[in-house]
Amino acid sequence: MPELVAEPESPKKQEREARQMGSMSLMEHLEELRRRVLHSVVAIALCVGAGWYKVDTVISKMVAPIQKALADHHFDTSLIYLNPTDTFNIQLKIGLIVGIFIACPYLLYQVWGFISPGLYRNEKRFLLPFLFLSIGLFLSGGYFGYRVVFPVAMDFLIGQGGSNLKPMIAITEYTDLFLTIILGLAVVFELPIVLGFAGAMGVVSAKFLFKHIRGAVLIFFVIAAILTPTTDIMNMSIYAAPMLLLYVLSIGIVWLVHPRQRRKRADKRKEKDRESGRSL
Repeated sequence: MPELVAEPESPKKQEREARQMGSMSLMEHLEELRRRVLHSVVAIALCVGAGWYKVDTVISKMVAPIQKALADHHFDTSLIYLNPTDTFNIQLKIGLIVGIFIACPYLLYQVWGFISPGLYRNEKRFLLPFLFLSIGLFLSGGYFGYRVVFPVAMDFLIGQGGSNLKPMIAITEYTDLFLTIILGLAVVFELPIVLGFAGAMGVVSAKFLFKHIRGAVLIFFVIAAILTPTTDIMNMSIYAAPMLLLYVLSIGIVWLVHPRQRRKRADKRKEKDRESGRSL
């Protein structure tokens, strides 16, 4: 894995960059913020329009897990709505969420464009990998929830009704449940990013995280019990297992970016440079 932090820069370079960062006045900063917010709003509006155009396809993908569970248990696969405005509200909600997802890379680009003038070069190298990693982990969490957790949960829940009860599932309640699970897992998958930043600031260390791994397992199962729609240990384990793997990954990331380890690597590089200078 490439080094996230560059060699300490010379005082002259840092002073030059500091002058460049301070070259914008307050009004110029506000104008730059206004311009980027306006661009972001326009991008979201365009992407929401695109999401609205494909909302039927998205909804068909969203209801696929519950329809499969209903079909496997020999029930009618149709979902119902109880209010004439429900369908419009669902389409609006899904279109907005899809639009924000589509616009997310551009939004992050606008955020990066606004904050990058205030960062040193080594800080930019440190932040960019975390931005890309956060997007990848968020999408991975959502995909894992859609492909693994949610179908298992729906099959289990529909099977609990037996043959004496007939499910009549409203699209509004189902959508809220779907978004809670999928977005909840997507946010949980950001654990390495949160702990990575904490480690980079020296708040936590890899030794501390490894020492408290038992407490972390307990917390993960509590979170799984809150997020999962079922109460059986199997589904909670399906939730908790990726969180534990992410925690182990976080230990490695924290060890890599912790200030103590960065100083050790910098000292080793300096020592190698001195040795190579003597050999010449």
